[in-house]
Amino acid sequence: MAVTLDLTGRVAVVTGGTRGVGAGIARAFLRAGAEVVVCARRPPDTPVLAAGRIAHFRPLDLRDPTAVREVLPRIAADHGRLDCLVNNAGGTPYRLLGEADAECHARVIDLNLTAPLTASLAAYEVMRTQSHGGTVLMIGSVSGTRPSPGTAAYGAAKAGLDSLARTMAVEWAPTVRVNTLVLGMVRTERAALHYGDEAGIAAVGATVPLGRLAEPDEIGDACVFLASDRAAYLSGAALLVHGGGERPAFLAAATVNHPKEQGR
Repeated sequence: MAVTLDLTGRVAVVTGGTRGVGAGIARAFLRAGAEVVVCARRPPDTPVLAAGRIAHFRPLDLRDPTAVREVLPRIAADHGRLDCLVNNAGGTPYRLLGEADAECHARVIDLNLTAPLTASLAAYEVMRTQSHGGTVLMIGSVSGTRPSPGTAAYGAAKAGLDSLARTMAVEWAPTVRVNTLVLGMVRTERAALHYGDEAGIAAVGATVPLGRLAEPDEIGDACVFLASDRAAYLSGAALLVHGGGERPAFLAAATVNHPKEQGR
């Protein structure tokens, strides 16, 4: 029997959903049958579409708490419900800690931690009144699980986001489920800015156990699963979507050839 994830009739909001990972998430929800609203400061260069359907766009600056608190109830009113919020918007420039003041780093934390908190609280106020509740998904990062030189504030925010999700999952149960996706490297339209040309992207991908970077739509498929009834008993979880993680650096430096273990 085929396993299908049908979200027909449900409404999903994806912050930062106009490009990159966010657009991949939006497309996956569209393919699953959901009505999708993408939020960002600027409209997408091209419509976000999949399966012959187009995501609705709502302008929103996630750093404006008043706007966030207003737009989510409005979306729910316009579409009749709000089933899933995906806190995807975020990011950071590369900047060593000593190259900027604390206020500069705090702005990174504001976008990647405080903004998702604000959006989640606004979504909860809607979802708590629905008989079917809802789900909140945090888009985390492996940067929050290990040292993150050059993106320290971002890594700290992502670590906090995972902790926040776990507490939300306890406080908001059983009405609202809250989970985190911990992402590794993803091949987006901006991959070249981080990894160089195709050869560079391939070389970086070769460091991942699965041998490549993730595609945005694969992140979306994981989101659809967590938002679906197939994940009805998953809350407070952190799903690692990183292709197997990162090989320990010492393995490349070791000069010892380990013989295969002998059987007894």
